[in-house]
Amino acid sequence: MKRKLKILSLLFVAGLSYAQTSGLSTSENYIYTKNCLNEDCSKKTEAVEYSDGLGRSKQVINIKGSPNGKDIVTPVEYDNFGRQLKSYLPIPQSGTQNGAIYTDPKSNASQTYGTDLYFYAESVLENSPSAKLLSQTKPGIDYQGHSQNYEYEMNIANDVKKYIVSTSWTDKATNNTISISGTYNAGELIKTSVTNEDGNKTIEFKNGKGQTILVRKKVSGTQNADTYYIYNKYEQLVYVIPPLASALPSISTTTLDDLCYQYKYDSKSRQVEKKLPGKGWEYMVYDKTNQLVMSQDANLKAQGKWLLTKYDQYGRVVLTGVTNNTGTRLTLQTALTAAAYTFEIRSVGSFTVSGMPIYYTNRTLPGNLAQVLTVNYYDTYPAGSPARPSQILGKNTIGDNMGDVVNTKNLPTASYVKNIEDDNWTKNYIWYDIKARAIGTHSINHLGGYTKTESSLDFAGVSQLSKVYHKRLSSDNEKVITQTFEYDSQNRLKKQWHQVDSNPQELLSENTYNDLSQLINKKVGNNLQSIDYIYNLRGATIKMNDPANLGTDLFGYSLSYYNPSSSSVGKYNGSISEVSWKTAQDNMLRKYTYQYDALNRLKKGVYSEPNSSIPENEFFNESAEYDLGGNITSLQRNAKGQFSSTAELIDNLTYTYSGNRLNTVSDISANYRGYPDTSGNLISYDDNGNMTDHIDKGILKIDYNILDLPVYVKFNEFAAPDRNNKIYVNTTYVYRADGTKVRKIHNYKDPSYNSALGNKTTDYLDGFQYEYDWNPLAGTSPTNNFQLKFVPTSEGYYNFENNKYIYNYTDHLGNVRLSYTKNGSGTEIIEENNFYPFGLIHEGYNQTVGNLSYNYGYNGKELQKEMGWSDYGTRMYMSDIARWGVIDPLAESSRRFSPYNYALNNPVMFIDPDGRKAISPDARLEMIGGISTGGAAEYLATGGRAEWGSFDKFIIPYDYTKDWKSGGGGGGSFKSGTTVGGIMAALGINMDGSLKSYEQVIGGLNLWQQLVIAGFKNPEKTKASYKDLGALLTNIPSLTELYRITEAEFIEDTKGKHPAETVDKYVYLTMSKIDNILFFAYTLGHEMNHVFDNRFFQNEFIEITKFGDKTSIPFRTTFGLYKESNGLGWEMQFGNSKLCGLTGFEAASFYYGPSGWGLYNQETVDRLSPYINRLNRARAIIYSTKKNNLK
Repeated sequence: MKRKLKILSLLFVAGLSYAQTSGLSTSENYIYTKNCLNEDCSKKTEAVEYSDGLGRSKQVINIKGSPNGKDIVTPVEYDNFGRQLKSYLPIPQSGTQNGAIYTDPKSNASQTYGTDLYFYAESVLENSPSAKLLSQTKPGIDYQGHSQNYEYEMNIANDVKKYIVSTSWTDKATNNTISISGTYNAGELIKTSVTNEDGNKTIEFKNGKGQTILVRKKVSGTQNADTYYIYNKYEQLVYVIPPLASALPSISTTTLDDLCYQYKYDSKSRQVEKKLPGKGWEYMVYDKTNQLVMSQDANLKAQGKWLLTKYDQYGRVVLTGVTNNTGTRLTLQTALTAAAYTFEIRSVGSFTVSGMPIYYTNRTLPGNLAQVLTVNYYDTYPAGSPARPSQILGKNTIGDNMGDVVNTKNLPTASYVKNIEDDNWTKNYIWYDIKARAIGTHSINHLGGYTKTESSLDFAGVSQLSKVYHKRLSSDNEKVITQTFEYDSQNRLKKQWHQVDSNPQELLSENTYNDLSQLINKKVGNNLQSIDYIYNLRGATIKMNDPANLGTDLFGYSLSYYNPSSSSVGKYNGSISEVSWKTAQDNMLRKYTYQYDALNRLKKGVYSEPNSSIPENEFFNESAEYDLGGNITSLQRNAKGQFSSTAELIDNLTYTYSGNRLNTVSDISANYRGYPDTSGNLISYDDNGNMTDHIDKGILKIDYNILDLPVYVKFNEFAAPDRNNKIYVNTTYVYRADGTKVRKIHNYKDPSYNSALGNKTTDYLDGFQYEYDWNPLAGTSPTNNFQLKFVPTSEGYYNFENNKYIYNYTDHLGNVRLSYTKNGSGTEIIEENNFYPFGLIHEGYNQTVGNLSYNYGYNGKELQKEMGWSDYGTRMYMSDIARWGVIDPLAESSRRFSPYNYALNNPVMFIDPDGRKAISPDARLEMIGGISTGGAAEYLATGGRAEWGSFDKFIIPYDYTKDWKSGGGGGGSFKSGTTVGGIMAALGINMDGSLKSYEQVIGGLNLWQQLVIAGFKNPEKTKASYKDLGALLTNIPSLTELYRITEAEFIEDTKGKHPAETVDKYVYLTMSKIDNILFFAYTLGHEMNHVFDNRFFQNEFIEITKFGDKTSIPFRTTFGLYKESNGLGWEMQFGNSKLCGLTGFEAASFYYGPSGWGLYNQETVDRLSPYINRLNRARAIIYSTKKNNLK
C-alpha cells in the first residue's frame, strides 16, 4: 500500500510515545522506550529519558541495565547559560526503581568510581556567539590540568612557504611543474592550533577556499614537521610535500620522485597518472562512462601488462584480470573512449579463460584476457553451483527464482577467485534466509575440498549456533566444528562452547561483567584459568590478573598511561608509559618503561626486573632515532649476557637511505647475537619500491606477484645451517587473487640428504592449517600425507595432533604471550613469548619447545622463520629492523609518514591489523560519555586474537537504520556541547512562536534542539509515524526551508527496504524502518537534499564534471555519490556528531564507498574528488538564489 501526500500548510502537532511500565515518575516529562530482543519481547532492553520544562534531557536511565539488574543513570546538567559543558559517565545505582527518576544519582558514583570526583568530561567554550571550543578535559582527577586546548588565528608573515604550480598539457593530461615563491603574506591563511594533553601541538593552515595548505607538527621550539598540499589552477591536488621534502630549501625532480606524492588529471578531471614516493608512475584508463577499466603500475609496465576490470550495467564488478598490451595510456584511452560497449551481460553460454567457464559476454575492451583473476555473480546462481540447501539449521533459505516474492535479486550469489600463481580456483557461494541475511556459505577450495558454514541467528540477528564443515580434499574425511553461544538478558555473551566432530563440548569461556558491562572475569577452558580484568575510570584496560600476585594464574600484566611507578613521564594522549608482566614459569616481575618524542614516536623502551638484585639491568632495552619522515636512522638493542649477568649491546644499527628506501643497515656492535655481522650490503628494489634482496640476512632474491606479495625467496646456500642443521634454499608462496595465502613451500638442504632437497609444505585453508615435511631419504612422494595441524578458536587453537585445546594469553596488542593446555588435573605451559617494543622476541629465559607448527606470536601474526618476517596479509614485517620491505598500499592515507614505517613508529600504542593501516586497539571501543561500554569487553570475551582478522573488521559501515534506534544511545550524541537555552541566549533569539523566530536558529541550533523547541520532547526516544510528517515540515525551520525550496512530495511505501528512497522530487518513506522522531527528521533533511540536487543541480553538475549525459553510468554513479555527500553534509550541519570531523564528501566516501556499504567503488570516489570544491561553490550559489526567492 502507498499513500501520497503533498504538504500545503500546517497539519498537526506531533504526538508523544506513551509509557508501558508502572514505575515511571508520572509528574515528570519523559520518553520510555523498549527494544525487543526476541519475538515475544520477554527479553528486552528498557530505557527512560526525563526532560525539564524546556524539553532538555536531564536524566537518562537504562532500566535494569547492569548484569545484576541495577539501573544505570546518566545525569545531564547545564550552566547558567543553558550549555551542557559536563558530560557525565554512566552511574550504576544500588538497585532499580523500575524507571522512576533519581533525585541524586551522583551520590552512588563512589560505588563505581571510588573517590575520584571527576567522573565527567568537561568543555570550555568561547564566550561569544560562535561559542568556539577552547579546551576539553577527559574524565578523571589525573586529567585535571591536562586538557586539549584550541586556538584560532590567522597566519603571520614568513611562516608558511608558498608553492607555485604551472600546469600545461602533455598526452591529454596535466603536466605540472612546481617552485617555491617566497611565503604567504600575513592574514592570508586561517590557522587552527590544537595542543594535546602532553603539550604537543598540531597546526593546520587553510586558504579562503577551505583547502588545507599546510599541516604542521611541532617537533621542538625551532623544528617543525610540515606537510604541504599543493593545488593547480583547476583546484586539483597535484602535489603533497611530506616533512622530509618540505624541510629542503628547494624542490628538485629527485626530491619529488623520492619523497613526494604527484598526481595528473585528464580534461575530465579524472586521475590518470600518479606517483608515490619511491615508486614508479602508475596509470589509469577509463571507458567513456568514466569507469576505471585498466590500471598499470611500474612493474606491470615493464612486463607490458595491465590489470583490468569489467562491469555489468549496474556498475557492479563482474570480472577482473590481466591483459597483455604494450600501448601507452593515451593510446588505450583513445580506444576505450571510442568503444561501443561499456558493460557486460550475463549469458547462458560461456567462454573459458584460465580454466574457468565465464557466464558473461566479453564485448567490452580490452577483449584480450591473458588471465582472469576473479568472477562475481549477482541476482542468480551461475551454472555449476552446488545445490542450495532448502533449510539451514531449521531456517528456510531463499532462491533465485525472480517469480518468488522473496529472492536473491540484488544480492551477491557467487564469487570465484583464482590463484595468481596457477590456474586453480576457489569458488564461494552464499545462502540467505527470508530476511536476506547471510546464514550459510559454501566454499570449494583450490584443491577440490570445501568449507561450509551455517549460522542460526535469533530475532535480533545474534548468532546462537554456528557449524563449520571442512575437507582439504574432496576424498578426505569431513571435520565438523560446532560452536554454541549463551547470552544474558541484555545480549552480553556469557558462555561459548566449542566442539570438534563428535568429541565432548569444551566450554571455551565463561564471562562475568561489572555494572558498566565491562568484562571483569573470564574463566577459560572450563575454568582452567580464571582471568581478571581491571579498568581505569575512562574504561581502558590497566590490568589482566595481578602481576604482583599471580597466585594460580599463569600470566599477568599491567599497563600504565599517566601514572607510571617508575621515574618515566606519564602520557595523557593515550600512549602507554609502562608495561609490567610476570609468568608462572619463573615468577619474575618484568617491566618496560617507554619514552617518546614530540611526534609521539617511541624513542626508547627501558627494560627492568624490579624485584631482582639488579633491578635496572636493561637486559632487553631497545631505542630508535628517526628523521622527519619517520625513517629510523639508528637502532640499539640489548640482550642478556650469555656468560654474565649484565646487558650486552647486540645491535647498534645505522641506516642509510635514498629517499625513503633503505639502502644499508650497518651494525657496529661487533656482537654476532643480533643483526648479522656481515652487515652493510646494499639493498635492491624493484620499480614498485619492493625490497628485492637482503644480502645481510642471506636473502639473495625476492620476487613479487601483481599484488606486491612475495612469491619466491632465494637464500644463500653457502650460509651456515640453522639451529636444526638445515640450509635454506628457497621458499615459494601461492596466493589467491584476493591476496589470501593458500600455500607455502620451503625447500632446504640437510647434510644427511646429500644433494637431495627436503621440503616443508603448508596449506592454509579457511583457518585449517596443514603441513607435510618431506624427507627425501624416506622415498615417499612430497605430495602425500598432509597432516591437519590446528584450527584457531576464540581463545587459542585446537591441536589435531594430540586432540587438545591450547589456550593463549594475549596482551593489548594481540601478542600471544603464553600458551597452555590441560594436563591431567592441572595446566601445562606450552610456550612463552616476550617481545622487544618493535616485535623481536626475547631470548635467553623461559624458553620452551612449544608447538613447532604454530608460529603465531607478535600481533598474532605468523612468523616466517626462514626470513624473520611476520606475515600481516598485505605485507611482511621485519621486526629486526622495525620496518616493512614494501610500500604501504594505503600510503596516501598517512602521507606525513614514510610508506615503510611500522605502526607510526609507536608499536606499543598502535597495531597494523593487515599491513595497510596503523590503528589503536582502542579504536574498537564503543565509547559513550568517554567510557568503554562493550567494545573492549567484546574483544576480550571472544578471545582477542580471533578478532584481528582483517582491517574490514575495524571499519563498521554506517547503517542509519540501526544507529539511531531507541535504546542504542542515538540521541545522546546530538546533545553534547551547546544546548537550546545557551545558544538562544548567546544569539539573542526571542522565541515568540513565529516562523521567523524559528528561522533565526537554523544556523545556531542543531536539529535535536529545533525539535525540542517545536514541542517534540525527547525526539530520539519518541516513536515516529507518518502522521508526524506535516508537523516536521512546518515547525522545524531547517526542514521548512528545504521543503519550501524543493517542493518535495512524499509517499508512504510499506514495502521499502530502506528508511527512504528518492526519485526525482518524490520521497518514498518506509516508516517501519524509522524508529524515532529525530531519525525521521534527519531522514527528511537528507532526502530533500537529494530532491534539490535532482531538480536544480543536475545540469550544473554535468557542465562542471563533463562525465556524460544523465544516462551515462559515470554520471549516475558520481552524481549519486555527490548527492549522498550533500545529504550527510546537511546532517552534520545540524548536529549529527556521529559524523563529526568529516566533510560531507569524506563521510559519503567512507560510509557508501568501498570501506562501507560498497555502493560506490574507489574509482567513483577518486573520479569525483577533484571536483568537490567547485561543485560545492556552484551549488551554494544556486541554493542561496532559491532561498532568497522565497522572501
